[in-house]
Amino acid sequence: MRHSCNPRLRNAIYHWSRVSTQGDPRSAEHYAELRAKGHSHGRALRGVGDRWLAVLMAMLKSGTEYDPALRQKAAVPESSV
Repeated sequence: MRHSCNPRLRNAIYHWSRVSTQGDPRSAEHYAELRAKGHSHGRALRGVGDRWLAVLMAMLKSGTEYDPALRQKAAVPESSV
């Protein structure tokens, strides 16, 4: 657990990550990969949260709204398109 973080922000990201593993296939897949590597539940959720924070930061920098279709395109390797 990250202790040098705002507790309310940490709690929000925890729940964001937990719910996204239930509704977003890519998040669920990433969570499963981390668990298969031996990470704990909390560590795997932090990994999912880190990915969502990267998406959020990219959206803020570019001034765009979230588009799940773009995220799905990024998941497909170029050779299989």
